[in-house]
Amino acid sequence: MAGRKRWSTEEILDAAAELLRTSDAESFSVRKLAATLGTDSSSLYRHFRSKTELLRAVADRILVASMDGYRPEGDWKQRITALALRVREAFGRQPQLASAWGRYASGGAGSRLVMEEVLQALRASGLPDEEIPVRYHRLAVLIASLIASEAGVGTLTAEEYEQGMELFRVAVLGADPEHFPAVAHFAREVRPLGADRGAAFEEILAAHLAHIEAALPAA
Repeated sequence: MAGRKRWSTEEILDAAAELLRTSDAESFSVRKLAATLGTDSSSLYRHFRSKTELLRAVADRILVASMDGYRPEGDWKQRITALALRVREAFGRQPQLASAWGRYASGGAGSRLVMEEVLQALRASGLPDEEIPVRYHRLAVLIASLIASEAGVGTLTAEEYEQGMELFRVAVLGADPEHFPAVAHFAREVRPLGADRGAAFEEILAAHLAHIEAALPAA
């Protein structure tokens, strides 16, 4: 009787990424992945020691893809902005993995590529070396949080999204001015959380980069 196929690490990651397109990190399991591949969980644990390690590896491939063809251009702020938008776009194509990246982070080649470029850009800004690690960490938290938050909206079905918009409209436009005077006053201008995410991402990132620039030592 022929033995079961031996799956390579890349084939396992391909299958995991495909499975995550129709599920999420919470419901994803090594057992489900093994069933999809027609094998048992123990064979996958030869490649990855845990579900977390597997999710980190899948998310890291998104980072690798986002850096494919990247070339640093412009000043340090333009470099960081361009990189952040590439990462956002890459995870936008598979939002289920954005939440996994935000939760589990990554320590693979993709993570190192992104880290290297951000650190190089911060050095080019003129920041003292002793300030760069903290500034890098704040930027990484900001970018990962924004991308993961946006991904949460991206995984909703059209029906779920519209239900959320309707609930928002009812809650805001129907706010009692006596108890919620500010909400009632701004009700027609306040945007729901899921609206205009792209512009919000760029504005928040630009504001943070301006904050870093303001702290640069005088030339």
